[in-house]
Amino acid sequence: MSMKTVVVLLAVLALGLFFTAFSIFRDIEASGSPVTSLLPFLLLGLALLIALGFEFVNGFHDTANAVATVIYTHSLAPSIAVVWSGLFNFLGVLFSTGAVAFGIVSLLPVELILQVGSDAGFAMVFAMLIAAIIWNLGTWWLGLPASSSHTLIGSIIGVGVANALMRGRDGTSGVDWGKATEIGYALLLSPAVGFIAAGLLLLTMKVLIKRPELYSEPKANAAPPLWIRGLLIFTSAGVSFAHGSNDGQKGMGLIMLILIGTVPTAYALNRALPESQIASFIETSAAASKVVETVAGGHHIIGDPRPAVTAYVASHEFNEGTLPSLAVLIREIADQIQHYGSIAKIPAATVGNTRNDMYLASEAVRVLQKDKSSDLSKADLSVLATYKKGLDAATKFIPDWVKVSVAIALGLGTMIGWKRIVITVGEKIGKTHLTYGQGAAAEIVAMATIGAADSFGLPVSTTHVLSSGVAGTMAANGSGVQMSTIRSLALAWVLTLPCAIALSALLFFIFRHVF
Repeated sequence: MSMKTVVVLLAVLALGLFFTAFSIFRDIEASGSPVTSLLPFLLLGLALLIALGFEFVNGFHDTANAVATVIYTHSLAPSIAVVWSGLFNFLGVLFSTGAVAFGIVSLLPVELILQVGSDAGFAMVFAMLIAAIIWNLGTWWLGLPASSSHTLIGSIIGVGVANALMRGRDGTSGVDWGKATEIGYALLLSPAVGFIAAGLLLLTMKVLIKRPELYSEPKANAAPPLWIRGLLIFTSAGVSFAHGSNDGQKGMGLIMLILIGTVPTAYALNRALPESQIASFIETSAAASKVVETVAGGHHIIGDPRPAVTAYVASHEFNEGTLPSLAVLIREIADQIQHYGSIAKIPAATVGNTRNDMYLASEAVRVLQKDKSSDLSKADLSVLATYKKGLDAATKFIPDWVKVSVAIALGLGTMIGWKRIVITVGEKIGKTHLTYGQGAAAEIVAMATIGAADSFGLPVSTTHVLSSGVAGTMAANGSGVQMSTIRSLALAWVLTLPCAIALSALLFFIFRHVF
């Protein structure tokens, strides 16, 4: 790497950090909250550096897959390819829905999310991110396209298990296994989809496109024909955009937890929501409360409803007091919002508590919607879905500057660490070198698969989808795969989850005794 490139990268890094710091300062100033201590901001800075470091390392693995084919086929020079990929990663992150980000967060123990600004909350965030970074760096050093998604989910599970054990509960009670299973299916099935679909697409291309040069190996230092080059550049952009819209969200959800925990007055609630939505929210709250009370069968409670609702979200099991407690909590939230008139007018001293109540109610409704024993009708489910949408609009939002910061971190990681993964994808998966057609087929399938997963709010691995897609094209082409590489990839896939779980659990245990 030339000195000029290093200077440019450092300049981009400095600009990104300045932009992040300025955005936080602006948001805090806009919230009107006085700064009384520097300690939260020191913790915030450290946590954000670690979170953006995770996205930086993510660029080594996942975004490198997006540039593998264009670099390997000489369609673009490496320096241009990574900038091209970074641009579309940025656009993908910017236009992402946030569904994947908060789907990942939903795996975390609800009691830790509700106290994210406490010592336990910081221990949780640091343990997850540091464990993910350690494993990602190790597999990158070995040139293995391990999955950052897989790693982060393992880290989250590890924290949940350790938290449950440290509280004297069964380790399996620390994780939302329903959500984990849903995400696990997506991670498990997506490589199979990549392998089969890419192989079938290549065979279809051979039938429909009778151009021998499309199925030829790249010539040394020579760019492919113009039309092939355009196809590969397009697919690289598509994979980068899909990667940004899916993988880029994983760190964003954790960054929002960090911001909520350290600067709740600015980030706990979405103050940009218009006052016109308040009347609608009050109406949907009343309807949702009525539905829950009906299911509760006339039971009532006296006292604080939050412990019963928290227990329900954690265990997914309700008793006679659960649903009456949820109905009371829904009414209390509506009363708070109606009293102040808008989200923006909620006092700084109470904004964190209001946010916790809204998040807790949203999670309880999510669990209730899936609870088959609740006997909810379609009309009831529709009412609850509308109410939950209003809660999520206030609590599950991502500022644009967070998206920009994550996009910069991903792009810089790609520019620095792309080479090891590109060589593995281009040369070590198949017994023959990757052809233009194989690269295009693998990337088209990866682009479509990741884009579809994003629309459903499911995290998938760019690494697994693309690598399995390349292997599928090799099998379909009859050229075979290098079993040593496939075994290494499979070993990384098998070990990632347990190793990430063990690492994050150990780190959480250590940090809980340090903080």
